[in-house]
Amino acid sequence: MNLPEVGNGGGSGFPAVSVGNKRNKYQRMDSDAEGYRQDDGETRSNRTRKYVMACAFFASLNNVLLGYDVGVMSGAVLFIQQDLKITEVQTEVLIGSLSIISLFGSLAGGRTSDSIGRKWTMALAALVFQTGAAVMAVAPSFEVLMIGRTLAGIGIGLGVMIAPVYIAEISPTVARGFLTSFPEIFINLGILLGYVSNYAFSGLSAHISWRIMLAVGILPSVFIGFALCVIPESPRWLVMKGQVDRAREVLMKTNERDDEVEERLAEILLAAAKTEGSEERPVWRELLSPSPVVRKMLIVGFGIQCFQQITGIDATVYYSPEILKEAGIQDETKLLAATVAVGITKTVFILFATFLIDSVGRKPLLYVSTIGMTLCLFCLSFTLTFLGQGTLGITFALLFICGNVAFFSIGMGPVCWVLTSEIFPLRLRAQASALGAVGNRVCSGLVAMSFLSVSRAITVGGTFFLFSLVSALSVIFVYMLVPETSGKSLEQIELMFQGGTLEMKGSEVELGDAERLVRKNQEF
Repeated sequence: MNLPEVGNGGGSGFPAVSVGNKRNKYQRMDSDAEGYRQDDGETRSNRTRKYVMACAFFASLNNVLLGYDVGVMSGAVLFIQQDLKITEVQTEVLIGSLSIISLFGSLAGGRTSDSIGRKWTMALAALVFQTGAAVMAVAPSFEVLMIGRTLAGIGIGLGVMIAPVYIAEISPTVARGFLTSFPEIFINLGILLGYVSNYAFSGLSAHISWRIMLAVGILPSVFIGFALCVIPESPRWLVMKGQVDRAREVLMKTNERDDEVEERLAEILLAAAKTEGSEERPVWRELLSPSPVVRKMLIVGFGIQCFQQITGIDATVYYSPEILKEAGIQDETKLLAATVAVGITKTVFILFATFLIDSVGRKPLLYVSTIGMTLCLFCLSFTLTFLGQGTLGITFALLFICGNVAFFSIGMGPVCWVLTSEIFPLRLRAQASALGAVGNRVCSGLVAMSFLSVSRAITVGGTFFLFSLVSALSVIFVYMLVPETSGKSLEQIELMFQGGTLEMKGSEVELGDAERLVRKNQEF
């Protein structure tokens, strides 16, 4: 199968985007490059690309924490059961509670990011997680372990919801999908590191091994302190706070051309002007009693977040040792080694998605992902139910587990967060994205906390058959409700949900009005 060509973004270093038969209007063409060369010989395009990628990189560090926790807990819990003598129910609570608790962090993150900013919300997330991880590492009992788990969950909830929002708001249109998928890359990297940590420390005593595994999770958050010295505040948040000049300075660093900077600023000012007109209605009330347009956005954003989890990805990752044990692998070291293969597969395929998400589009990747997951989940169910615990059963079980995480990583994993961060209007974006993250975390927690009990009732194979049915429903959801958003600015996506055509004269008039707002602000 020939994949669509991923270009170099016309010299920008980002994947190229095609919209219809036209190149993206914001894409820098090679013929313009000479006019933007600096005295030091480096093009503005290159400096912009490096700066934006650095911002996306550092903003995504908190997501390593979620991935690491998911990966490391799948193995650490084997040793926690031996050391603290916890029951099966306590095991489910320990694993699943982080997702439930993190919803409170996500809810708080919406308000926090609107009040103190996107940047400092990321700092708060890292600090809270560090505290929780330290408590877990020294926990002498299940109760103390749960206190640390609570703090870690709140920190993860803050970090997971804010990273995609921040990256979407600083990214140029041509590379927004590519850059906004960074958090999902880092989640997968964290999962892989968690699996590797399990394998590396599994030879230590049960009392020491799980504590070191959990303590290592503190290290990624340390780098957040350095990140705060590098990344700027979101220009859209700055405009919301009336700091237009600072917003322009940030846009100058994240966009390649001055006219593009003014066009982006005009669109943001227009969105902010609309926000001021509706300021009398609190955001939470608008989300609880939404207009028809906002309702469509919420159905897409909340729905895609829930489908990401109720198709069973966290059950596959958290309980991969249990699933492989059901398939026939009994040795703990071999179980942990097999999970490393799952982690590698998940990480490799998210990289494919990163380079395809802007060129191929969000919706085609979701089709490939949801259909592929449905087939793999059904085949895994069949394998665990009918092929027994022989070599054939183990081989196929590992193959379909890897296939499921591969299809998840190429579509549902990254596209879910990209869509949620870009479909909501400026005024609602942070808190609506937080609401989507809450749905994601609640579904993740319910799946993680019930998987062992449900598996005991209807077998592991039967549980994965249920996941395959839900995954089939997600294909229908994508077909019926999810729009294509690649190649459009955040403000243009808002117009699309309102039923407007981006090429309409009315839109051009609105942008013209916004440009006059920019000039008026400059004169002021």
